Amino acid sequence: MELRHLRYFVAVAEEENITRAAERLNLSQPPLSRQIRDLEEEIGVPLLERNAKSIRLTAAGRVFLDEARAVLWRADQAITAAQAAVKKAELHVGYAPSPTGEFLSGILHAFEKAMPGVRVILHDLSSAEMVAGLRAGSLHAALMVAPPKRTPRGLRFEPLRSSPVGIIVSESHPFAEKRTIKKADVLKEPLAVFNRAEYPDYHKLLTTSLGTTSGKLRIVEECDGALSLIAAVSASRAIALSAESIMSVAGSRVVFVPLSPPPAPLKVGVCFPDTAPPIPPLRRFVETAQSTVASP
Repeated sequence: MELRHLRYFVAVAEEENITRAAERLNLSQPPLSRQIRDLEEEIGVPLLERNAKSIRLTAAGRVFLDEARAVLWRADQAITAAQAAVKKAELHVGYAPSPTGEFLSGILHAFEKAMPGVRVILHDLSSAEMVAGLRAGSLHAALMVAPPKRTPRGLRFEPLRSSPVGIIVSESHPFAEKRTIKKADVLKEPLAVFNRAEYPDYHKLLTTSLGTTSGKLRIVEECDGALSLIAAVSASRAIALSAESIMSVAGSRVVFVPLSPPPAPLKVGVCFPDTAPPIPPLRRFVETAQSTVASP
């Protein structure tokens, strides 16, 4: 027995006429009559008394009508509740401004069109904070730099884009006129870096990209985020190692110059709990991120 059988029976019972019920249901009369007989055969009792001019409910039919209406009402309520839950849903997403700035707005715009009832709440966090949030359940997804070694257990990382790693300098700095910068020349310069306590992965990127140890770096300023790093560089207080993606935030305040030889690019992607299946809004968000960033 399916819900459609109940809907067919209720229509016939209320109209007391197969022809009118068929018109109400937008069906032809023979299939509707067959469906009602199939229903009676399945439950094992006659529900209708038929004659040439009318249709009437049997005693069993009157009881079944009340119960059928109740079942259909509950089914409609379930659908309404599910739709309301989606409309009220929130998706909490962690992100890092500088590596995601060039495509974040595109993802949000496309996702809003795909699921207009789901509100995306953004959280500006470090990579460590995003991983902790995903594990704790306070975040559903994170747009972040790929973990330096392997994705933490219980999480899944889907790469979206790679960004070359180089140096950002002020417009007045001599390096601003160069096409590339040798790593040895960078080591002679004062560096602005992200705070080590909050951005340990950045410091691993720093030493790996420059092929040296932290003790040989001339770090003169530690910054708490991309904006303060850009401010330190644009004020000519230091230069900084960064992915080229930071230029989407920095604009014309600094100049990006590639390193020579170039280090491995910075991979940015979407990270989320490795559960099967993910909730529909999360699945759609991941799919939207992949299709949006892949678009030219």
